[in-house]
Amino acid sequence: MSGLIAACHAIYILTAMNSVLDCYQPPELYHQSDTQKRCKALAERYRMIRHTTESLCEPLEIEDFVAQSMEGASPIKWHIAHTSWFFEMFVISEAVGDYKLFNDDFRSLFNSYYVRLGEQFSRSQRGVLTRPTVAEVLDYRAHVDEKILNLLEIEDHNLSKDLLDKIELGLNHEQQHQELIITDLKHLWSHNPLTPVYSQKAMIETASAPALKWRRFSGGLETIGYNNGGFCFDNETPRHSQFIAPFALASRPVTCGEYIEFIEDGGYSCPELWLSEGWSALNNLGWQAPLYWYRDKAGHWSYVTLSGKREVNANEPVCHVSYFEADAFARWCGARLPREAEWEVSASQVEVAGNFLNDRLFQPSATYKNGSTSFDKIYGDCWEWTNSPYTPYPGFETAPGAIGEYNAKFMCNQYVLRGGSCATAAEHIRSTYRNFFGPQSRWQFSGIRLARDI
Repeated sequence: MSGLIAACHAIYILTAMNSVLDCYQPPELYHQSDTQKRCKALAERYRMIRHTTESLCEPLEIEDFVAQSMEGASPIKWHIAHTSWFFEMFVISEAVGDYKLFNDDFRSLFNSYYVRLGEQFSRSQRGVLTRPTVAEVLDYRAHVDEKILNLLEIEDHNLSKDLLDKIELGLNHEQQHQELIITDLKHLWSHNPLTPVYSQKAMIETASAPALKWRRFSGGLETIGYNNGGFCFDNETPRHSQFIAPFALASRPVTCGEYIEFIEDGGYSCPELWLSEGWSALNNLGWQAPLYWYRDKAGHWSYVTLSGKREVNANEPVCHVSYFEADAFARWCGARLPREAEWEVSASQVEVAGNFLNDRLFQPSATYKNGSTSFDKIYGDCWEWTNSPYTPYPGFETAPGAIGEYNAKFMCNQYVLRGGSCATAAEHIRSTYRNFFGPQSRWQFSGIRLARDI
């Protein structure tokens, strides 16, 4: 597949960058205006992030780009088209006078949910879009790249702060879709009896997970939300005060071995452990274990990974569990899920480091910082469910226009997850980042960290 991408879309030679917000700036930039410096940094980041998306597609064959395994997941082709659509609709169309869309049909075909921008093609039917072809979508991507880079690299740099902010948003939006490319592909391939292998970088780990310890917090009035300058999503604001009662948070996530104990103890057959909607989902959907788990011929628990099928590693963090499963497990062991404010206060004390998309493992790791006095794996490996519903912070204001549909319209019937996963770009995550999914969702790398009152 890499040959097709190379033929349809130029591969960029990129400078290594370690942070979304702290890009290296050559000395000559200090003699330029703030807008010029920002444009140069954005152009460099644009090349890097767009190339990362393309590199994620390199192991694929043409057939892999079109199929759709469920309504909640999208074909890979749709992801690479939609991320270009975002830049075309929100940046190029506004910045370029008398701009003509690359293809008028793309306006609706690759519109996800922006009602103010017109019609959207049915989400559940994205897999029937055999046309436009992958080559045509890559041509579209190259067209958008040329336009955006022209805007960022023109000498007079007349782009407004609003347009530069939208380019920044578009880059973070693309990083979200990089994660979805991995999770949606895993869901698609899990239905294939040939067990396709995406990455051979499988882990062979024999170390045991450290004993779970409880980190105690005395509670009090804490401040949460983003205020560090640079980019954040609107749902991370405004920064505000919140009273937190005394609590304790587990030193590491729940492991697969601990979750097997829950299964073997009848956790999926005890209605008293489950919320009513969770018990209904369990019965209606036939849940008996985390998504992708199955019993092998020897009776051992095995699972589908992006490196093929293998026996479950008892020391890895358990993942691909729903909010309902996470909540039931917490009840089973006499604990609860953390509230998002508790999680943020705890994680803000820890450096962002862990197993991310950058490592290309695409599977939670069984490597821990044994003896750590802080929190193991609070970032990376798997998202951690909280018991907080996804609602606006006090004082939150929806942005005007179509861009306001990005987050605000989903602040209902969702739960917050924190911390990022092995499919999240390392520079994309922070302690204030609020991910959200419905309580039945399992195809993301979603796991469990326990909390309790003290």
